[in-house]
Amino acid sequence: MTAHKILVAYASEAGSTRQIAEFIAALLTDIGFSVDVRSVVTEPDPDEYAAVVIGSAIHYRAWLPAAVHYAYLHMRYLTNTPVWMFSVGLRPALKGPIGGWLGARVPRKIATVRDVVAPRDYREFAGVWERAQTGFVGRVIYRAMGGPGYGDLRDWSAIASWAKSIADQLKVQFSSV
Repeated sequence: MTAHKILVAYASEAGSTRQIAEFIAALLTDIGFSVDVRSVVTEPDPDEYAAVVIGSAIHYRAWLPAAVHYAYLHMRYLTNTPVWMFSVGLRPALKGPIGGWLGARVPRKIATVRDVVAPRDYREFAGVWERAQTGFVGRVIYRAMGGPGYGDLRDWSAIASWAKSIADQLKVQFSSV
């Protein structure tokens, strides 16, 4: 393991999760950490890192299969190292009674992966939702659930705040090593 080196691994389908991973990595780098940002598809070896941040897009209330595979493949190491996990989906952007109810619950398939890895923290961030990529039925369901509109729904300040909290925890951990 390389001292003080951090891996930010991600599974992205349309690019939103990759951009969030790159943003987190850039912030951690600006703070002074050595950071690699890699797709889980390349199967980066987490043993080479002192800490791991792993994220995935959410499709059908689950992480992408490549992210689930990566988490289980490296479960032994991930459960014994500082890990943070994040998901990118629509739930954080949903409003109203249905959206609020959905937003308060981590989908079972994601919770299972989260509970196996046992990260220091788990967050879900809104992603990008394009109207043109959604059929009529999907648009109706999205609006009924309290979808606020289309486009880039990411809350960059919330993502930055979370990344800074990771940096603060790592500074404490690395200073005691």
